[in-house]
Amino acid sequence: MSALLAVDQLRVRFGTGKRATEVLHGVSFEIAPSETLGLVGESGSGKTTIGRTVLGLVKAHSGAVSFDGRDITSAGRRERRALAKDIQVVFQDPYSSLNPAMAIGDILSEPLIMQGVSRRDARARVRTLLDQVGLPSDATDRRPQEFSGGQRQRVAIARALAPEPRLIVCDEPVSALDLTTQARVLDLFAEIQQRTGVAYLFISHDLAVVRHISDRACVLYRGDIVETGQVDDVISRPTHAYTRRLILAAPVADPDRQAERRRERRRLLDLERSTEAVA
Repeated sequence: MSALLAVDQLRVRFGTGKRATEVLHGVSFEIAPSETLGLVGESGSGKTTIGRTVLGLVKAHSGAVSFDGRDITSAGRRERRALAKDIQVVFQDPYSSLNPAMAIGDILSEPLIMQGVSRRDARARVRTLLDQVGLPSDATDRRPQEFSGGQRQRVAIARALAPEPRLIVCDEPVSALDLTTQARVLDLFAEIQQRTGVAYLFISHDLAVVRHISDRACVLYRGDIVETGQVDDVISRPTHAYTRRLILAAPVADPDRQAERRRERRRLLDLERSTEAVA
């Protein structure tokens, strides 16, 4: 099956001249239709930069981003507007990504109307979207601040689904939620994918979250993909020390096991630092 999204040797630099810093060092991966690729790494690894480059919010220094076989690396504003029907995004903070002055019905219908859908059809589509994400139909008249964090994220997901996209970039979409709400929202993502066939680029710092939602995983470390494969293989049989550190960073209930995991994580970190010092 041909790739829906292909990222090839992507490099991104911030700054100019001698002060320029390269944050992505030739990153490559593909996402097939209806697939979820989990992109996991600690803060500063470059994972959000990848998502923003795919969306056209960050300019690539070199390399290519292709969607459905078409190079969109340098797509202009008009082409990006056209691409918005196929590529959508769900951000980390469900409150700041929603206009607090607008009612939910207007937030959800706006992208449809901009694409030429009549207001009547847009309202009908909004009712369907609210039902799909498990929100009551009377939510259309309420504003974002009237909802809980989990409900606001459901609104954000509904907005991303409005134009019936083929790919959604999910940038830490559950990290601001409590564990119970996280599980519900992740199940919602999976249910939507099963029903619609949408593909996800799922960005997270949490390997447990990535394992829950993803088919494959890419582990990103300081701007490089250091490990990739089927998500269960990456987590069950990690080959890179950084992946093992990420796994050990996840808490467990047993205090003795947790202490042992901390010691092993420190050992791996010390080993990594000594290796870098020699290099």
